[in-house]
Amino acid sequence: MTRRLAVGTLGGFAAALLTPTSALAHGLILKTDLPIPQWLFAWSAAVVLVVSFVTLATLWPAPRLAQLRARPLWHYPRWLEPICGAVGAALFVLVVYAGIVGAQITLDNFTPTWVYVIFWAGLAFASILFGDAFKPFNPWRAFARGVSWLSARLRRGRPGAEPLDYPGWLGRWPAALSLLAYTWLELVYGTTSNSLPSLLAFLSLGYAAVQLVGMSLYGIDVWTDRADGFAVFFSLFGRLAPLRWEADAKDQSSGGGKAGGGRVWLQAPFVGALDLDLLPGTLAMVIVMIGSTSFDGFSVSTLWVNQNGLFYDLQSLFRSLGAGYVGADELAGTVGLIAMVGLVAVLYRLGIAGMRTINSDYSNDQLARIFAHTLLPISAAYFVAHYFSLLAFQGQAVYSLASDPLGNGTNLFGTANVDVDYSLLTGNLLWYVQVGALIVGHVAGLTLAHDRALTLYRRGRDAVRSQYWMLAVMITFTSLGLYVLSSTY
Repeated sequence: MTRRLAVGTLGGFAAALLTPTSALAHGLILKTDLPIPQWLFAWSAAVVLVVSFVTLATLWPAPRLAQLRARPLWHYPRWLEPICGAVGAALFVLVVYAGIVGAQITLDNFTPTWVYVIFWAGLAFASILFGDAFKPFNPWRAFARGVSWLSARLRRGRPGAEPLDYPGWLGRWPAALSLLAYTWLELVYGTTSNSLPSLLAFLSLGYAAVQLVGMSLYGIDVWTDRADGFAVFFSLFGRLAPLRWEADAKDQSSGGGKAGGGRVWLQAPFVGALDLDLLPGTLAMVIVMIGSTSFDGFSVSTLWVNQNGLFYDLQSLFRSLGAGYVGADELAGTVGLIAMVGLVAVLYRLGIAGMRTINSDYSNDQLARIFAHTLLPISAAYFVAHYFSLLAFQGQAVYSLASDPLGNGTNLFGTANVDVDYSLLTGNLLWYVQVGALIVGHVAGLTLAHDRALTLYRRGRDAVRSQYWMLAVMITFTSLGLYVLSSTY
């Protein structure tokens, strides 16, 4: 009965979502005239996943991914990371200075475009392609490492204070919560207030201060790896890249005072997810990544914002309870964001509960953690599909803003008058990229799940049967992603 209920729930939800009507690029609605009906994309995506599943079950009888070997590609020098850190610190200073001193107009000031487009979307794309792109440029990490190095020099070999033990139960929960707070700022908090340059500048300073305090208490690397929401976010995406950056052992002390070199390894895409360490809160972090991106698109869908949409129902409810217009809007958005994150968690848990009916040797919590890495490609697929147009178009604004970061009419590099070229990509091409990203991400998730199941279950037949549930989850997530991209108000 439980199995039938779970399958019915997942299947019904997938069927309800397999009806896209128009393409959406993040922040930009483009006219689309596709050569085939848009609903056919959805069904084609489902067929691709089913064919991939059958192919894996037939031609992949034993685990293989763990046996793949990375090969050394390049050894980077000791001085590279300090230079990158100095660049990151300089950009952070520019963002804060421009936000406070510059014009308080979103499109004229360097800070909003840098924070929401280049930093948030650009570094995520770079991490997916080339490995964690934030770590070497992390400004507060660079500052803490510099202070640690200077402190060691002043002590002249005398031992310094040992960092406190980071609470094991806390894991990556601080990172998950800080990422949720950032997405709330981006998606929920006042439509104009969240892009106010001075607000972003002061929030950046406050976040950096919290990170510096945390690193001083618990150690630079430990705090960065577990509690810094942005550092964890970009590092999780970096695990999917075909490049793995590995610092020399002498550079991995908790203090991080020594700047050493390291090696770059070439590996198969997505296999880095296999080594995901299952600290508490890691699964929550990945679910927040998927859920927040989903809500970003859902918040401009017909189901949310048309005249009878859920947003207006919630807004009316909170207004009737005494909230003002702005407060009601923010409360409605908060409920929507949390509900979408919760929906992603429920769908994943339904799939895990179904897997446990095949073999009860593992608890639901154990299986949820064991297969958590399979959600990373899905998170990346959602992000690429949703933010590709934002980066492709609004990312061009950095050329003009670099010449006039304060918005006061200067033209430092002669590019202040460069306009965004909206003909760079067509609506059809954007749609193909978005759908392609979703399919590749979900097929990669299926492959990771199948390979992990083969190592987990003693009988290959049980491993394949357990993945019926993961297939249902992947089809549902694909359907959700396509709906979010296509159901535009």
